[in-house]
Amino acid sequence: MRTLTAALCALALFATGAQAQTVKDFLAQVTKKWTTPFEPFQLIGNIYYVGTDGIAVYIIKTSQGLILMDTALPQSTGMIKDNIAKLGFKLGDIKYILNTHAHFDHTGGFAEIKKETGAQLIAGERDKPLLEGGYYPGDEKNTDIGFPPVKVDRAVKEGDKVTLGDTTLTAHATPGHSPGCTSWEMTVKDGDQDRDVLFFCSGTVALNRLVGNPTHPGIVDDYRSTFARAKAMKIDVLLGPHPEVYGMQQKRAQMKDGAPNPFVKPGELATYAAGLEQDFDKQLAKQTAALQKSN
Repeated sequence: MRTLTAALCALALFATGAQAQTVKDFLAQVTKKWTTPFEPFQLIGNIYYVGTDGIAVYIIKTSQGLILMDTALPQSTGMIKDNIAKLGFKLGDIKYILNTHAHFDHTGGFAEIKKETGAQLIAGERDKPLLEGGYYPGDEKNTDIGFPPVKVDRAVKEGDKVTLGDTTLTAHATPGHSPGCTSWEMTVKDGDQDRDVLFFCSGTVALNRLVGNPTHPGIVDDYRSTFARAKAMKIDVLLGPHPEVYGMQQKRAQMKDGAPNPFVKPGELATYAAGLEQDFDKQLAKQTAALQKSN
């Protein structure tokens, strides 16, 4: 994860004029991993992994249909649909599509899947214009990081709930990575135990500008509030938009019948958030120094 995060954060230091070619170079490096297939599996309780080797996508099975959490790059949409089918699920049973954040690598399949299923798309209210415009905030004209626009059926804010059958997810506003970055919390059954699960939106700097002409207004305060919230949350299972966030591949390899689920790791979110905050402080200092040098 550190390599990926460092590469993303480095991109944010470039001026807009130089950034386009840099983004293209970066995408050429990561697209292979982001589009490499990964065998779908039951992660814990009624949560299933249907994403790629580099981008996480989830299916949540409920008593009244399916909830899809995020997608991946547009070229991986067929792969995601195949993964859903491999698990014995029907695409047409998807009733809700939830989004963590409106970035191209997690929204590329929304328009296609929404059209095929008639599912309702639910996202953070501050990300609604991004999803419906198909652009990266602060870089609206850069088609390299754009995606097919899609209508948002419901915009959520802190504490809003989404219920389908026997499953309820609670939205938590965790802005910074995107203005409407939304983390989703739910409870699952793990044997005879209840486990609190969080689909953490993200907290990396990525392509964001923090100073000068920030990617979105109030971005530094947004990140600070998200780090404080994440460090205070009591979560048993941390999930995220990229497998590296929670060591998905390593934990998947450790799964064995009758053994404790390796994805249950209380305290992992707080540790991860503290690391994100340290990296953020470094990137903020670098961007501030670069801005001062250029003036």
